[in-house]
Amino acid sequence: MRHFLLIFIIISSFLTGCGTSRKTTDARSHATRTTAEADDSVEHSSVAPSPVNYHDQTTWLLGYYDPALLRREPHAAWFLEGLDEYMPNTDALNSLIDIQKDNITIKIVMGTWCPDSRREVPRFMKIMELWQFPADKITFIGVDDAKQSPVGDFASLNISRVPTFIFYKNNSEAGRIIEVPKTSLEQDIVNILSGNE
Repeated sequence: MRHFLLIFIIISSFLTGCGTSRKTTDARSHATRTTAEADDSVEHSSVAPSPVNYHDQTTWLLGYYDPALLRREPHAAWFLEGLDEYMPNTDALNSLIDIQKDNITIKIVMGTWCPDSRREVPRFMKIMELWQFPADKITFIGVDDAKQSPVGDFASLNISRVPTFIFYKNNSEAGRIIEVPKTSLEQDIVNILSGNE
């Protein structure tokens, strides 16, 4: 029976990802999560288990933040590992390199508590580095586990799942990658920016 319950929890978490709209603002509610729940959030991610409790609100980056913070503890381990290990598809990357960058800006909305964010954001940043996309044209916004952020007019972004990568061309939204890519991050970026989405 216990084995069945664990399988049910794993399947439920896999289906909901980081898109659940569970509102928790009391730090004690995070401390009362079961070990199975904590293990499950790591299990569905390619990020290695960590001694850091990412459900601890004191580890969360909220609002606008400098991405250099991702290279510092408690985030450096998952961020740098994901950055180093990801190898983008060469064909998609070559297509991306042909795309003009001047009129493009990007917003990344993520939760450092979210396994999907901890997996996809380093991969995304690896692509940005290889593309040589200007870092000052990427805005980082951190959210809590209710997908809220202390950023003015944040509600207008309509964030329901994280990470969400929002692409703008000439200050108009061109498209989004929400939570997980449809094909790969690099191919989805090409599709959005070339209008083939």
